[in-house]
Amino acid sequence: MKDKKKSPTSPMKRREFLRTCGSLIAGGSLAALGGALASKTSAKEGDMMWQIDPEICLQCGRCETECVMRVSAVKCFHANQVCGYCDLCGGYYREGVQQLDTAAENLMCPTGAIQRKFIEEPYFEYTIDEDLCNGCGKCVKGCSSFGNGSLFLQIQQERCLQCNECSIAKVCVSGAIKRVPISMAYKLKDHA
Repeated sequence: MKDKKKSPTSPMKRREFLRTCGSLIAGGSLAALGGALASKTSAKEGDMMWQIDPEICLQCGRCETECVMRVSAVKCFHANQVCGYCDLCGGYYREGVQQLDTAAENLMCPTGAIQRKFIEEPYFEYTIDEDLCNGCGKCVKGCSSFGNGSLFLQIQQERCLQCNECSIAKVCVSGAIKRVPISMAYKLKDHA
């Protein structure tokens, strides 16, 4: 009988595992969004679309109120690769809360669109329920002020009507909403 030699394996560290899983989920989501965008429109290479530059956006709240859609086409996106999976997340909890629980008065999101799932002490995974998100940007501002800045606003192309003159872009004080080529339909935030 032959002796089986065990190959030395080094277990993946938890933090590395979480980042890898988050990157795979984000990549899969973006691929699905790109596929849905391509199938929804008969867009040609030179076509232009409205989009938000997350590096310029001030989270002023006008995306929620100025969109011609009943519920804004602007949604919060989560860059898992830069998320710290924090217990005390600035995008999830309001500033100065007395207790860290899921009571509505403690949460930043007015619609409950941010879901939180326990991973292990002290890490939590955050996901955005796009159907509940109204594009107000409160969570984005909180995450940028007290976190890694992994939450950012984008115009969800499946919902956007691609108006000739975007009503949000007209009132955007920072000029973050611009027409971009279809190849850049989603401008991702890859760093904090």
